Amino acid sequence: MYLVVTRTFPPDVGGMQNLMGGLARSLSKIDLIKVFADYNENHEDFDKKVSFSVERIKGIKLLRKYRKPHLVNEYLNQNPKVKCIISDHWKSLELIKTNKKKICLIHSKEINHNKGSRINKKVLDVLNDVDHVIANSNFTKNLAIELGVEEKRIKVINPGVDPVSEIPKNDLKKAEEILKGKKNRLITVSRFDKRKNHEKVIMAIRNLKEIYPDIIYTCIGYGDEEENLKKLVIELKLENHVIFLKDIPNELKNALVAKSNIFVMPSIIHKNSVEGFGIAFVEAAQYGVPSIGGKDGGASDAIIDKETGIICDGNNLEEIYSSIDLVLKNNSYKELGKKAKENSTKFEWKNIIKDYLKIL
Repeated sequence: MYLVVTRTFPPDVGGMQNLMGGLARSLSKIDLIKVFADYNENHEDFDKKVSFSVERIKGIKLLRKYRKPHLVNEYLNQNPKVKCIISDHWKSLELIKTNKKKICLIHSKEINHNKGSRINKKVLDVLNDVDHVIANSNFTKNLAIELGVEEKRIKVINPGVDPVSEIPKNDLKKAEEILKGKKNRLITVSRFDKRKNHEKVIMAIRNLKEIYPDIIYTCIGYGDEEENLKKLVIELKLENHVIFLKDIPNELKNALVAKSNIFVMPSIIHKNSVEGFGIAFVEAAQYGVPSIGGKDGGASDAIIDKETGIICDGNNLEEIYSSIDLVLKNNSYKELGKKAKENSTKFEWKNIIKDYLKIL
């Protein structure tokens, strides 16, 4: 039996939620799984459908910080058959007292604190006491080593994805209506924050539209930078070339991705925030859509440069511009997309879970 202790879990939406949900589901095909997760108002329908037990912890954040490990410690004392505890975050293990095997996943942002700082020392106290640290990319592994995590503990296992389902025809039709028949299609599905770098993509489109007058850039998401980005679009007179969408059904989101030519997210490092992997690149690849990602972070684990997409310097506007031009020119996205789709199968959970089983 395995325990999964997590702050992020479905039905909450996001990359981390998908990762922990997929991991729990994949492991439940092999052994019994018990999940301790933060409370979600809409959890009941989800919890009824899964093949493992989920215990939801209510309360304000500070209360959960102590209540969850107390419940985990109590459960461990009563259930000697537990083989291992797997957590999504170093904080999820901070107050758990056990001699059982412990595995902690790391993603980059949550460990990226100045070496020698108080919080860095707290991170190392936890990570250098677990049996295995699972980094989501080689970038995250190298970052962890630089910050003081013992290399012998670290193993790189990329996040997994589920095989995609066929997109309903009605959603494909809606996607075409939204894209207004324009032929050169870019898309980003992510939070609107500085790290994701929508701003420079929009600036690149100002020049690209001179070569590709029917270019359109679809931005799906929400976040702190939303209003600033909309103002930039108006300032650059790009209202006919950039559209913003949020709170749309998942099927329509997938249809818009599948109908696009390039998934573009040339992420940068902003303060301590950095793209540890970029599961969105893999999700786009499943639909035969190549990606343009930034060199800062773990995108190169998800994108094979010049083969399934392009890795560029997200701080360099000219590189973003030339990368988009390169992929659009002569319909290069078709061959890149074909290889991206082939490469995406290695990230399916049925393959990723084999790496976990080697250490479990």
